[in-house]
Amino acid sequence: MLLVFASRNPDKIAELKHALADLPCRVSSAADFPQVPEVEETGQTLEENALLKARAVCRATGELALADDTGLEVDVLDGAPGVASGRFAGPEQDYERNLVKLLELLTGVPESKRGARFRTVIALCFPDGREELAEGVCPGTILTERRGRGGFGYDPVFFVPQAGKTFAEMSLAEKGCISHRGRAMARAREILAPIVEGA
Repeated sequence: MLLVFASRNPDKIAELKHALADLPCRVSSAADFPQVPEVEETGQTLEENALLKARAVCRATGELALADDTGLEVDVLDGAPGVASGRFAGPEQDYERNLVKLLELLTGVPESKRGARFRTVIALCFPDGREELAEGVCPGTILTERRGRGGFGYDPVFFVPQAGKTFAEMSLAEKGCISHRGRAMARAREILAPIVEGA
């Protein structure tokens, strides 16, 4: 069975392929299908954006489609950047500018008030019209300085207390076990497994 991931982001694609490595399905990305349009994330929630992308890919390819949307929710910023996490510093979706803006906004905020969480919503759209959602959350805190060289986006400053590391200090396998996307994928796997194994 073919599963098309509604993303052209190589970092996200690598994480997804790792998460689904032992399932009997082939994973392709939207980049492999020229007919898949660029989908503007106009939703007001992570759920809406994930569904917008998955529906567009399913319609364009006729295949099972998976899309995710992820937000970093910072307590002292009233949940921002949230659904706008990728575009926090502008429409260019520049990792570095987003991270710098976040750290600037948190200048002087004490450690006790730097609580945050990453939240991922995954949408699965099937050619027969069925739709499913899966969610994963990972709580943490925002550091004042970067740590680690791995990951992407806000990973160098997102510290996970239960692991004692930032996401950027974790291997792909470590991150997959504990991260918001890993937890959402575990739930999505529960939906996918009986379908792809019976195909």
